Amino acid sequence: MSSTSASAGAVALPTSAVSKVWVSDQGDGTYQNPVLNSDYSDPDVCRVGDDYYMTSSSFSSIPGLQILHSRDLVNWQIIGYAIDRLPPFQHFAKPQHGNGVWAPAIRHHKGEFYIYWGDPDFGIYMVKTRNPAGRWETPVLVMEGKGLIDSCPFWDEDGNAYLVHGWAGSRAGVKSMLTVNRMNPEGTQVLDEGVMVFDGHDAHPTVEGPKFYKRNGYYYIFAPAGGVATGWQLVLRSKNIYGPYEEKIVMDQGKTPINGPHQGAWVDTKTGEDWFLHFQDKEAYGRVVHLQPMKWVNDWPVIGEDPDGDGKGQPVLRFKKPNVGKTFPVATPAESDEFDSHLLGLQWQWHANPKATWAFASNKGHLRLFTDQMPEGGKNLWDVPNLLLQKFPAENFTVTTKLRFTPNPKLQNERTGLVVMGMDYGYISVVNRKDGLYLTYNTALKADKGTPEKEQVLGKLTGNEVQFRVQVSKGAQCQFSYSEDGQNFKNAGSVFTAVPGKWIGAKVGLFALRDDKTNDSGYADYDWFRVTK
Repeated sequence: MSSTSASAGAVALPTSAVSKVWVSDQGDGTYQNPVLNSDYSDPDVCRVGDDYYMTSSSFSSIPGLQILHSRDLVNWQIIGYAIDRLPPFQHFAKPQHGNGVWAPAIRHHKGEFYIYWGDPDFGIYMVKTRNPAGRWETPVLVMEGKGLIDSCPFWDEDGNAYLVHGWAGSRAGVKSMLTVNRMNPEGTQVLDEGVMVFDGHDAHPTVEGPKFYKRNGYYYIFAPAGGVATGWQLVLRSKNIYGPYEEKIVMDQGKTPINGPHQGAWVDTKTGEDWFLHFQDKEAYGRVVHLQPMKWVNDWPVIGEDPDGDGKGQPVLRFKKPNVGKTFPVATPAESDEFDSHLLGLQWQWHANPKATWAFASNKGHLRLFTDQMPEGGKNLWDVPNLLLQKFPAENFTVTTKLRFTPNPKLQNERTGLVVMGMDYGYISVVNRKDGLYLTYNTALKADKGTPEKEQVLGKLTGNEVQFRVQVSKGAQCQFSYSEDGQNFKNAGSVFTAVPGKWIGAKVGLFALRDDKTNDSGYADYDWFRVTK
């Protein structure tokens, strides 16, 4: 994947199969929401020429800050990521659920792409590049401190640079406030203690996720308020960057089924249209991304449709696609992986900063996962870093994977399998015991509280090859099954209900574990991982 014009931001799209489970583009000039039916939490987007670039909260999943690209705001593909290790590196070498990258902002300034994010425990970081599909520079700590989150830069016409951010009450002891700091022009360091420009305690509790813009002489801060699942989209405006700011709710749920529509990005098209991307919290399915038409009335944005004309919009479920001057092919983020490349697909993320020994992609047509030792004191998979996972791609879908397991015969309880991971989790696995390989179905409820797994032995495996499957249906109902011949699948245990992780939706993927220390671990070769209806 190479940049055709890095300075202009244009990229050559990777070729990938179109999703079999969710496509937003309806093929008739319209799209259906969500445009991304996956957990791209707190999305932010910038336009550079004809190209749109999105990133989102990745918390402690690695690689982090996945970069998505589109040319029409409807059809998106993953083209890369901004961080392959999360600093401080040792801290994030073990799972840090819900910590790490919160509510990033992506901007293009003087030929470079910048992403700012707040880590609630360490401060506000920045990372930049000239080619968003390539490597990004080492992250810089722009502002050190506890509870600094949800940051967004702004470069004014006079050359001055600013940073707006929110506060995490869990670390700072205060929340529902927005602060603006001066930055150096390079955007690498704040220059002052900051000015509180908005206090949401009276009418807009949990105001957070601010995004900075300027239009017609007004400074605008777009900020969600009211909480993730039930909130609204607030916009503030002022002729002075430090305020005072007027306030207006510009979108809420209205009479639609789209709860808590807020937190996202205002973008325009070359043809003069305005659009807004935001998330909706769907519990186990994560925070999915919607696209709303937007218009300006009396220098206030109106987002979505406004049937009663009161200036406060509500989300659309289906709408005419943005006019970007031409039509582009249907595209969706990668889901299935045939493991035919020496690189892992960009949809995959580990649960912590990875070790080089966890996985080897090759050109041999499979992914080799080596078993890694259960962390000392680890109670269940919640404590395990080497979970290779991806986001749920739709409400209804099926994952099937084929594997061959080669444990170390000197060890027992080496295990590999297919997992649906959240604060509750379930998996189907093959494990080696003294007298051979066994299939098991395991669950752990309230895994984040250290609850031990319950295991059901399904039977002994003939040979060392098996296919695992999980069918996910509405309500995140998961039925695991297995097949020894690739044709006939037998259900494993009862239906498991997926639940979210910490600030993220449930995820699905693979793992390989062992109990004991060894100088030569066993391994599992995964032939493919396929997402179908």
